[in-house]
Amino acid sequence: MKNGVMVSGEELAALLLEPNIADVGDVPCWVAVDARDQLPERLTSWVRQQPVPVIGVGGEHAAFDVLAPDEGSLASIAAAIETNPVASAVLVQVLRSACTLDIPQALQLESLAYGVLQGGAEHARWLARQPQRSLASAEDVVRLERVGDALQVTLTHPARRNALSTSMRDGLTEAFKLAAVDETIRVVEVRAEGPCFCAGGDLAEFGTTRDTARAHALRQARMPAQYLALCAHKCTTYLHGACIGAGIELPAFAHRVVARSDSTFRLPEVAMGLIPGAGGCVSIPRRIGRQRTAELAITGRTLDAGEAFRIGLVDQIVGAAEQAR
Repeated sequence: MKNGVMVSGEELAALLLEPNIADVGDVPCWVAVDARDQLPERLTSWVRQQPVPVIGVGGEHAAFDVLAPDEGSLASIAAAIETNPVASAVLVQVLRSACTLDIPQALQLESLAYGVLQGGAEHARWLARQPQRSLASAEDVVRLERVGDALQVTLTHPARRNALSTSMRDGLTEAFKLAAVDETIRVVEVRAEGPCFCAGGDLAEFGTTRDTARAHALRQARMPAQYLALCAHKCTTYLHGACIGAGIELPAFAHRVVARSDSTFRLPEVAMGLIPGAGGCVSIPRRIGRQRTAELAITGRTLDAGEAFRIGLVDQIVGAAEQAR
C-alpha cells in the first residue's frame, strides 16, 4: 500500500465515479476528505465500499470512518494507520457492519476478523518485539458473592493487573452466564482488587495459539462478552485505575459504568496488529459511536475519566471513598 491521499470535495465527486478506490490505481492506506466542502449524497454508500479508512477532516458527516478536526489530528491518525494499515482497515470494516447487526452477530464478526489478524504479518511483527513473559498459573481469579438478589463479581488477580488471562476469561464467563440464566439475580456489580481494574489481555498468552480457526471457536464458546450482553440490564461496573483493552471493552456492555476519578482508558490493539477482540467493536460504538471508537483504537491514545464521561463512555465519575461504599 502507498501512503494516504487527501482529496477535496470536487476531487471526491470524480473519485465517486469508481465504486472502489482500488479501481483507480495503487491502493492508499487511507483517504482523507475535506469535510468543509460540499459533500455528495452518494458519500455514505461509497465509504462503505472502500477497503481502507476514510477520514473526514475539519467537519462532521456520519459517513466517514473517523473524524479529524484539523490537519494536526489528521497527521497523527494517518501515521498510526500507516504503521498498521491492515489492522486499521479491518477495524473500520468491522465497525461499519457491527453497528448494523445485533450483538451476537456483531461479536461473531469481531471474532472472525480478530482471528484473521492473529495470523497476519502486523501481529507477527508486534509479537517479535515482545519480551519473554511467564504464563499466569491456573487459579481462581474471579470471586463471586451472593448478597440477597445481588451478585457481586470481583476480579482478584492484582499481581497481573487483573489481565484477561484464560483463567480470568473462564471465571467471568461463568459469572455472567449465571447472572443471565438466574432470574433471582436482579443486580450484578463488577469490581476489581488492586491498583487498576484491568490491564487488558494477558500479554504472556498472545501468540500461544497458532490455530486461529480454533481460537475463534474457543472465543465463541468461552468469551464473557456474549453472556455479559445478556445480563447487561442488571449490571453496573465500577472502574478505577487503568482500564485497557478488555478492561473497558467488557465494562462498556453494562447498563451503568461508574468510574473513579483516577480511571484512564485505552484501546491498544491496532498497534499490536489486531482489533479490539473482547467485544469492544460492539460495546464501545454503542456508547460513543463508530467514529470515536475508530479514532481511539487507531491512535491508541489515553482518555482520562473526564473525557470518558463527556463522550458517554462512562456514566458517572466518583471519588475513591464514594466508590468504596
